[in-house]
Amino acid sequence: MTGQITLVTGSTGFIGSRLLRPGDKALVRRYTGKHNEILGDICEPESLLDVCRGVTSIFHCAGIAHLRTASNITLANNVNFHGTKNLLKVAGESGVRNFVYISSVKAMPSPGEQCVDEDWQGIPDDEYGLSKLKAEKAVLEAGQKFGMNVVNLRLAMVYGKNAKGNLNAMAKAINAGWFPPLPETGNRRSMVHVRDVVEAARLVLGNKSANQKTYIVAHPEAVSSKFLYDTLCEALIGYRRNWSVPEGFFRFGGVVGDVVEKITKFNVQINSKLISKLLDSECYSSERLKNELGWEPKVNLQLGCKEMFHDKKIF
Repeated sequence: MTGQITLVTGSTGFIGSRLLRPGDKALVRRYTGKHNEILGDICEPESLLDVCRGVTSIFHCAGIAHLRTASNITLANNVNFHGTKNLLKVAGESGVRNFVYISSVKAMPSPGEQCVDEDWQGIPDDEYGLSKLKAEKAVLEAGQKFGMNVVNLRLAMVYGKNAKGNLNAMAKAINAGWFPPLPETGNRRSMVHVRDVVEAARLVLGNKSANQKTYIVAHPEAVSSKFLYDTLCEALIGYRRNWSVPEGFFRFGGVVGDVVEKITKFNVQINSKLISKLLDSECYSSERLKNELGWEPKVNLQLGCKEMFHDKKIF
């Protein structure tokens, strides 16, 4: 892609900031003072009219992820779906040739105990996943309409230095000493390091073999929550704890949280949904990306966590 101009949306975010290269355009809603920023908001089509001028490729990373309130659910649909459609229209009409959409495995229904690939069909579990699925379909439709080379990347849980989210919260709790050791349930959870995500995104950009495709991006080694907990302990405190809390204790705590939420009508930190995230499986296969395009992730969990928490400055 040498000599071409790339636009990155979500350019101040965890993934978007890593995709930016010298000479790229960074779409921002307000100026931060960094080089090559261009002002625009994907939810305001009129602000995008000049954004794609001269642009040949787009990494679309902007989106809403956390749906804790009804207003956030509406915002997610507006940003993830309608915002993506707005950007696609301007991109297509401006002659953009390549478009990579950073989506999520949540665009598929929960896999349960299976390890699923891109053919896993069904309705996503929540409004966030549904907004991502609708955006994916809009990407493929726009590719056909405008002749753009388009690709959807469904990311498993992404982690790495300066990441925010569940892994970081779990690490802080372990480091503080109040998160008890998890039991071994034999579950499998897929993750991927941000550096491998960036490599996947660059691999598919403008790749004719990837055009009109949707790929899962996940490390091939899906780990148990117990293994994740132990790996975090090694990175944070230098050793694994040799005891664990029984699974039944966690499950009971989740049920109690559900009852409290039902009675009080307030969200609580510990409920069955959280316990499910801790102890159940969520496994995704990236074999298609490997077999079709040769993608090979380079960062395993041990290396990623050691890098992420080696100085503990996040605490």
